[in-house]
Amino acid sequence: MPEGPNATRGNPSLFQAIVPIVCLFVLLTLAVHVFGDGATGGPIQVSLMCAGFCGGVIGLLNNVPWSELEKAVSALCSMVMIPVLLLLSIGGLIAVWIASGVIPSLIVYGADLLRPSVFYAAALVISAVVALASGSAWTTAATLGVALIGIAQASGISLPITAGAIISGVYFGDKLSPLSDTTNLSSSMAGADLFVHVRYLLYTTLPAFMIAFIFFLTASLMSTNDVDTIQLQLMTTELNEKFRIGWYLILPMFGLIGLATVKMPPLPAIAVSILAGIIVGLVCQSPQAGEGMVDRIFEYWGMVATGYRTESGSAAVQSLLSRGGMQSMLSTVWLIVTAMFFSAMMDRSGCLERIVRSVIGLMRKDRHIFLGAGATALVGNIVAADQYLSIVLSTRMYADEVRARNFRPEMLSRTAEDFGTVTSPLVPWNTCGAFMSATLGVATFSYLPFCVFNIVSPMIAVFYISTGITMRKGINA
Repeated sequence: MPEGPNATRGNPSLFQAIVPIVCLFVLLTLAVHVFGDGATGGPIQVSLMCAGFCGGVIGLLNNVPWSELEKAVSALCSMVMIPVLLLLSIGGLIAVWIASGVIPSLIVYGADLLRPSVFYAAALVISAVVALASGSAWTTAATLGVALIGIAQASGISLPITAGAIISGVYFGDKLSPLSDTTNLSSSMAGADLFVHVRYLLYTTLPAFMIAFIFFLTASLMSTNDVDTIQLQLMTTELNEKFRIGWYLILPMFGLIGLATVKMPPLPAIAVSILAGIIVGLVCQSPQAGEGMVDRIFEYWGMVATGYRTESGSAAVQSLLSRGGMQSMLSTVWLIVTAMFFSAMMDRSGCLERIVRSVIGLMRKDRHIFLGAGATALVGNIVAADQYLSIVLSTRMYADEVRARNFRPEMLSRTAEDFGTVTSPLVPWNTCGAFMSATLGVATFSYLPFCVFNIVSPMIAVFYISTGITMRKGINA
């Protein structure tokens, strides 16, 4: 986290350091118990603010000026401005791609190709392949993921399990892709070679993916009888009536993957994709009676802001199509801002550093340093509420110690991904958890038990670290 030359940080006791964590845990538990799935609509944000003020009080008690605490909040919020703008842009992309027929075409063709007997497993594999090609979990979930959720919604298939399969798949692809920003960040922060880092990731990532595949294939076979094929047929029929459907309408998705492949930054890539969607919609979709070209352009302009809305006799179609827009992401942005407030207060008050020091003090064997790094990444996702900060924190804090103990840097970079990257969507107030919930329309606590890949990955990593399997020392290992 950036700091000014005169920045001060407190030195709280361990008891003081954990008080804000306990406060947050109690408030979050109450929020979820009282408000249920609606907790992310405001109660969790209030909990984060209260716990953040608690951290600020700890800082004041340890001689950290309030002005320094406010500067820390400003600095941290500035670091998530690009993700916030990306989040808003993806909201606009979803609306435009629905209106232009891109997502409806994906749903119609997907409904023809994906069989109920393998639906969850297919959703896992397809999401993984697209994320591996694009290097982006967010982009894949916002495009292909929305289409898969639509198919599940119309078929009566479990939305939480479908979301779990999508998230498991996109994070598998994101984790292994050389194009992924988290893959590049973790390897560079640990001083590891990118492709050696990817090779080391295979030890934990492939077993976790196979376990997830078996789980989702089993779940698919067990739920075949629950699929409402009539409702699915009605939905595809209505989509064919409302939109012009064609294979060429799927091309913008491949264009977006191509932009990611040539390493165009995500924000301009999404902007180009929104423009492509508008052009496709203007050319391919029929205008309403008496509607001119200028009127249609202004209509798309409004959709980017407030989302696409349509009337339908089917509740499933209504819910699927009436969504998107920057406005739909404002609750998520609110969640991210309050999470950054809490994180900044924890960092500048010295509470976070004190907790990390205590974790390091528990290490007794050389390899246990990686358990400490993994625990730090998990705490980072919960406290710092951002996967990038989690990766930076877990690598920066332990890089020197890893070198001193003669371990390969790829061991540290792999640990940061095993514990940091994949667990980020499991925390409702984390930027990734908030994004996945808002994009897929499924509450984080609802899909969490079914994110098998994300849950199993750190468990396999703990097994390897505890037994010493795949632990490499020396430059030639």
